[in-house]
Amino acid sequence: MTSATPVTAARTPEPPFPFRQFIVKAHGRCNLACRYCYLYEGPDRSWRTRPAAAPPDVLARTALRIGEHARAHGMTALSLVLHGGEPLLAGADTLARFTDLVRDRVPDSCTVHATVQTNATLLTERRLAVLARHGIRVGISLDGGLPAHNTLRTDRAGRPSWPAAARGARLIADRFPEAYAGILTVVDPTTDPVELYESLLALRPPALDLLLPHGNWSAPPPGWSGSLVPYGDWLCAVFDRWWSAGRRETRVRLFEECVALLFGLPAATESLGLAPFDAVVVETDGSIEQVDSLKSCYEGAAETGLDVFRHSFDEALRHPGVTARQTGAAALAAQCRACPLLSVCGGGHYAHRYRAGHGFANPSVYCADLQRFIRHVAESLAGAAALPASLEGGAP
Repeated sequence: MTSATPVTAARTPEPPFPFRQFIVKAHGRCNLACRYCYLYEGPDRSWRTRPAAAPPDVLARTALRIGEHARAHGMTALSLVLHGGEPLLAGADTLARFTDLVRDRVPDSCTVHATVQTNATLLTERRLAVLARHGIRVGISLDGGLPAHNTLRTDRAGRPSWPAAARGARLIADRFPEAYAGILTVVDPTTDPVELYESLLALRPPALDLLLPHGNWSAPPPGWSGSLVPYGDWLCAVFDRWWSAGRRETRVRLFEECVALLFGLPAATESLGLAPFDAVVVETDGSIEQVDSLKSCYEGAAETGLDVFRHSFDEALRHPGVTARQTGAAALAAQCRACPLLSVCGGGHYAHRYRAGHGFANPSVYCADLQRFIRHVAESLAGAAALPASLEGGAP
């Protein structure tokens, strides 16, 4: 990196740091059968023994526990993510009632930012109207903005999901733009990066999340060789297209947060930085778990042994797995702690550090890709006269 883009190590609070993102599994099954899905096709099969839909008592108790946690820590805002599976299988009305219940249980001074993460195939005007009326924003998961990008996203009969998903995405962009949270896409280095990015722009998302596929040292991601950086190259190509646009066509969370971190500004993401991890999952049976990405590593990796009926979220904060993710650089491999990119990279996504027999105290399997991407962004900043419009006024 150059002296023009200094990195300032941000000071983080001592653990435990309260949960601020509550991921609630409203429905534990999916109407699609994506062939690469780490949740249903990966090593963890715990979903098979859980209820398909979260029963009313689980949702009621979860709302109570969220309110309890918010009060205990004096929260002024929290994020509620309605997840699955495909959460709309639970019904838009169920999601709305649960969101209202959470808002009733938290202090009046606490704002609940609610989002449902969906594959978009079940979006209808009525369902979107219900979600929008109850202040629930809609995030969409797609592999790209063209049929060719989504060939692996099929229903259980093997039929393509793209026609229904595209219809849902266009419906929200046309009729409910205020409820449109954005699109989440997993990076596929075999695709043309600029074509894929521009195809997503055509769906008019206010924001994009570009995620690296879940892989680790024992189960490397697709196309990974250890000597090349296909994921880093792909991200650099999209970054250049985004950076050179001259205007903010959409927000790209990974890019904005990388820029913010390079300037020493606060930013929070699972993939970059050293900010304390603050997300927790409630499964359909009420089990309190760590995030689903850990299920790509081995059976039981996300388990805590806790549930909302017998335990508080404060008890989950004391779980060793959560503690390990809140201790910042101290929990990283020596190689990471010695790296000049530490405060930006943060060791990469926790699940991507796993190696069987050695746990998570390893560099990310994407270490070389992340170095390629971060250094490229730093070089772009060094030659820029100003921040892009999306970052003016501070970090996102």
